[in-house]
Formats: sequence, structure tokens, C-alpha cells
Amino acid sequence: MTEASSFRCGYVALVGRPNVGKSTLMNRLIEQKISITSRKPQTTRHSINGIKTTSSWQMIFVDTPGQHSVEPRAINRYMNRVARSRMHDVDVIVLVLDRLKWSPEDQLVAERAQASGKPLVVALNKLDRLQNVELLLPHIAELSQVIKADYVPISALRGTNLDQLEAAIVKYLPEAPAQYPEDQVTDRSTRFVVAEMIREKIIRQLGEELPYATTVEIEQFIEEERLIQIDALIYVEREGQKRILIGEGGSRLKQIGIEARKDIERLTGQRVMLKLWVKVRSGWSDDERALLGLGYIDSI
Repeated sequence: MTEASSFRCGYVALVGRPNVGKSTLMNRLIEQKISITSRKPQTTRHSINGIKTTSSWQMIFVDTPGQHSVEPRAINRYMNRVARSRMHDVDVIVLVLDRLKWSPEDQLVAERAQASGKPLVVALNKLDRLQNVELLLPHIAELSQVIKADYVPISALRGTNLDQLEAAIVKYLPEAPAQYPEDQVTDRSTRFVVAEMIREKIIRQLGEELPYATTVEIEQFIEEERLIQIDALIYVEREGQKRILIGEGGSRLKQIGIEARKDIERLTGQRVMLKLWVKVRSGWSDDERALLGLGYIDSI
């Protein structure tokens, strides 16, 4: 680990409402895909740490679930609770906003971030999709009346201005030695990241048909010299959802497996044999005991 009196190390929470690009931002910052992404809101369910180390600092980015005001199921309550709690555990908060948009949910997250008392940086994301960049300055001027923070316009997708974002963050980090080896990029296990990659492909394949009624559990993960064998169980809540997920003649499940395997092989650098099964577990997303068993919550 890097140790020096001037070295800085700390935790940085990426917060915001759903679908503002927090996971894309973290993946781009650490230059490796560990947090899943899709155009569907509330894709991220867990708090995931991504680690970036340079010669003078180590930033431990905390990708949190999108915060939302409506909590229809136990899993929604869990996601909000995780996101709120992590804001009190970090050294710096990065509030991610979508260009010029400002919604009641943005306001809610901003108020929670300010209430934490932590230094705040606002990242105005999706700069690449902004047709008139001249509107940024008046928008920032207006926001600064509500949110006292450093403002950095960025594009997480294109990697635009991420060095300026890091510079805005690092000045708030405490002087401290690195907490992780310089080549480590996440605190999560490979099994966890693999399960998330499979879930990402499900979300992208199914669109609106079956958006959030699925979760993935890795039943077997065997590393051999030249091959990793993975057995994964996909839970859904109803028989009809199972039929949709499997597809005609198993075609959809096969395609999910093909796409997930490619990402897993890029992650591990090894050949992968991936087997997927689908099982109905009625009402798992609104059952705290089921969420506990699936690793979403630590206790009831």
C-alpha cells in the first residue's frame, strides 16, 4: 500500500435519483466495469465500492442505489436505506444530476446530502447529450442558490472532465494511507460481480416485460486452471415471468447467458462455462426474510 504524509485517501459517495448515470460514472472513473448499468431506473440495488489509486491519492467510490420517494416494496425501502446511510459514512459526497434537469427527487437527494454535513460536489452528467452548453452557467448559478457545492459538468459516458471532477474531490479527502492495494478495483467478490452482470443482461433483454422481479444467486463457482464453471439461479416471482425469461425454446435465456459470459470472461480473463436456471420464488422482493436469504439485507 502507498503510505506518505501527503497521501490522501477517503470514501466518496456517488448519490442521486435513479437513472442519472452513477454506475456509468464509477465504471469510467475506475476504468473497469464492476457496477451494472442500463437505461432502466433503479438498476443498482446494492452499495458497491470501486477503488482508484494514483501516486498521491486513493479514492474509494461508493456507488449507491438511486434514491426515490415511493417505496412500494421491501426492496425499495432497503435501497433507500442503503443510499441514505452511506452518505453519513463517507468523506465526500458527489451528487450526480442529469444535465439541466431538476426534479422533486433531485431536491430530496440534495437535501439529504446537505443534511449529512459532508463536503459536496455536484456532477452535472450527460454533457454529451446537452444541445446548448451555454445554458449550463445560468443553471449552475440558479442551483448554487439552493446547493452550496463545487460544480463540475461531465460526461460519464465519454469520460469528459473526469480529471476536473477528481481534482474537486481530492482536496476534501483526509491525509491518510491507502486502505487497499493499488491494483484492487473493488471490495466485492468476483461471485457478486458475476451475479450482477447476469442481472444486467436480464434487464437489458426484457425491457418493460420483467423489469425488477428478478434476482440472481450464484450456486456454484469453480475455478480450474483454464476454465471457470459457474451455475447461476435466477429467481422470479410468478410462473408467467419464468416463461417470459426463458423464451420460446429457451432462446431468451440462452441469449442472456451468451451476453453475460462475454462480460464475465472480460472480467476474469479466463474461459467461462455458464449455466443458468430459473426458479419461481413468490413475492421475494417484498419479503424481508427472502431479502435476508438472498443477501440484500444483513438483518431484519
